Amino acid sequence: MLHENDIKELYANFNKRDIDGVLKLFDADVEWPNGWEGGYVNGHRQVRDYWTRQWAEIDPLVIPVGFNGLADGRLQVEVKQTIKDKNGELIAEGIVMHIYTFADGLISRMDIEIVS
Repeated sequence: MLHENDIKELYANFNKRDIDGVLKLFDADVEWPNGWEGGYVNGHRQVRDYWTRQWAEIDPLVIPVGFNGLADGRLQVEVKQTIKDKNGELIAEGIVMHIYTFADGLISRMDIEIVS
């Protein structure tokens, strides 16, 4: 399983728009939530395509503020999320929970739970 510092690096790389820096922590067949359009994308290529489309339209910033290991081996990360449009206007802001599932030491799935 990845450590807290690995997950912090994931968020830092996402916020820098470093797709390869994030994908190195993902299983090749990762299931990733499409929080912007709905559903899930699968695998590195679909995640890359999704983020490329997303970042062309909106500017999300996600900052991990808490970590909680779950009894089933998943990791719950409390995240402060701020989403702006390309003009810098606030679209949404709040706390969400990202729930990570791991396989062979990599992220195999992530789920989102809206808190506020």
